[in-house]
Amino acid sequence: MKKIIFFDADGTLWYPEKTKRDEHPVWLYKDGRYKNFEQHLVLIPTVLTTLQKLKSLGIQMVILSTSPHTGKKAQDILMKKVNHFSLGEFFDEVHATETVSTSKGEFIEKILKERGLSKKSALMIGDSYKWDYHSAQLKGLDALLIKTKYEKTKVAVKNSIKKLSDILNLL
Repeated sequence: MKKIIFFDADGTLWYPEKTKRDEHPVWLYKDGRYKNFEQHLVLIPTVLTTLQKLKSLGIQMVILSTSPHTGKKAQDILMKKVNHFSLGEFFDEVHATETVSTSKGEFIEKILKERGLSKKSALMIGDSYKWDYHSAQLKGLDALLIKTKYEKTKVAVKNSIKKLSDILNLL
C-alpha cells in the first residue's frame, strides 16, 4: 500500500462547473471575465468520500498544483480553493508548483526525502500527462492519469483511472 499520495488540483479534485472535464480547467484562469475562481469551480464527484477513506487508512496526502500565477499569489489562490471546499483537513501539505513540466516530480522527491519515504511508497494522481503523470514517471515514481476528454496524449499510458474513487480498488 502507498504511504503518500500526491494530487494535482484543477481537473483532479475540482473543475469548472461550466465545462467539467470537457475542456482543460486552465481556461478559467486565462479568461479575464472570471476573478474569484473558486466561485466557478465544483468539487468533482467521489473526491470527498475518496479523501475521507484515504485519510482513515492513514495515507499522507499532498496537493501539488501548477499555476499560471507565480510565487505567493499562486499559493494564495490555491489555498483559497482548498479552503473554499473545506479540504484542508485532508492534506498534510499544499503547494503551488512552478510552470515547468518537471516541477511536480522535483517537489515529490524533495517531500519524500524530508519525510524519509521511498519512491515506491508514493503515488502521483493527476489529469495531465505532461504536468502530472510524466513528471512523476521521470523521477521513477508511480502515477495514475485520470481520463478526460481534453487530455489527448499520443503516448501509451499504462496506469489510468476514470474517476478518483477508482484508486480505492488499486490500493
